[in-house]
Amino acid sequence: MISRRRFLEVGCVTTVAAASGPLALASAADKAEESPLPPSVAALKSRRAEAVPITREERHERQEHARKLMSENALDAIVLMEGTSLKYFTGIRWWGGERLFALVLPAKGSSFYVCPAFEEGRAREQIENAPDGDNPDVRTWQEDENPYQRLAQGLKERGMSSGKLGVEETVHFVFSEGIARALPQARLTLATPVTAGCRMIKSVHEIALMRLASQVTLAAYEAVYQALREGMTQQQVEDLIGSAYHQLGFPGEASVQVAEFSALPHGSSTPQIIHEGSIVMIDDGCTVEGYQSDITRTFVLGKAPAQAGDKMKRVFEVVHRAQSAALAAARPGVDCGSVDAAARKVISDADYGPGYKYFPHRLGHGMGMDGHEWPYFVRGNTTKLQPNMTLSDEPGIYVQGEFGIRLEDDMHITENGAELFTPQSPSLEDPFGKA
Repeated sequence: MISRRRFLEVGCVTTVAAASGPLALASAADKAEESPLPPSVAALKSRRAEAVPITREERHERQEHARKLMSENALDAIVLMEGTSLKYFTGIRWWGGERLFALVLPAKGSSFYVCPAFEEGRAREQIENAPDGDNPDVRTWQEDENPYQRLAQGLKERGMSSGKLGVEETVHFVFSEGIARALPQARLTLATPVTAGCRMIKSVHEIALMRLASQVTLAAYEAVYQALREGMTQQQVEDLIGSAYHQLGFPGEASVQVAEFSALPHGSSTPQIIHEGSIVMIDDGCTVEGYQSDITRTFVLGKAPAQAGDKMKRVFEVVHRAQSAALAAARPGVDCGSVDAAARKVISDADYGPGYKYFPHRLGHGMGMDGHEWPYFVRGNTTKLQPNMTLSDEPGIYVQGEFGIRLEDDMHITENGAELFTPQSPSLEDPFGKA
């Protein structure tokens, strides 16, 4: 899946490919592989051995929690298809396009799968490691058959053909419509109270994986920061970050925005070059056993320029205070909207308001197996924070045509307050506190 920021860069790369042709791109890739890594990146050591996979037993506990939430929300069953929630509850990583592959998980009784017949071997290979993998109920359908009738039959056998069925929020409409047609007496609704209800609250194991992901991302950023030089392109820096992640043992990527383009919160596809005194914004993260990090660091290469430097430093300090205010406000029982308000007040009081004028996005988003998931730090969100929720804390100030500064670390709600998985960036000219 292409991340929200990489989408811009894919467009840019596609344009280059059309102009240069595949041989030129292949040659460039070969040269990149031949180039020695900067010492700071080459010195990174793999942390792969520290990542402990999620177990089958843990997924069984998740399904039992889901059943409890189904009962509390008067749902008879939920339907999961390809995507993160299916992976969360079963470990199955599925792709299938327009063909129906689904898990139906009832509040009571055994689950069952609906699967294209020609995919049964691939499905059973993965289902074997799922909580119900010892004796799975797999219902197959041929290419000229209606898969929704298989799903309806499974529910009818369980006495649920007229029940309340929760459909996972990312399921495409074409599948939801097919299910509704096959089950005219059933009531379809969102499964979000169950899926988000489970996924929002992280286990000790999940927290450990996310903490490691954040540490890996910060280590990659710092190594690349030490390797930055005048005249480097945006793409060269992004490639270096990819190499740093490779050294550290995990897949990851980053968006790099320079100078006035940092004032666009999700960046620009315009090619950019780093100069002495340039504002540089690095954002995104890596994946550790399916769990995400999302960190932003904003700094200058070398020293801030004499004329504009004071303004840049002042904005950095305001954003830093806003991030700290959100951290101080976040604790169990507090609603998500009030944490956004705490950060936004700092920014508005510093004359970068009102409202969304210079801080145009929400304070943060939930994180876990998806980089963006429930809940959200946004105005009006009355969802109460609970221990072991994880969210980003990412205030920013964006001065169009000049520069933008965003600081982002990943937040863990503890029993009595909140912590960041990584240390805050101390200053514009010393972003990792190593000076």
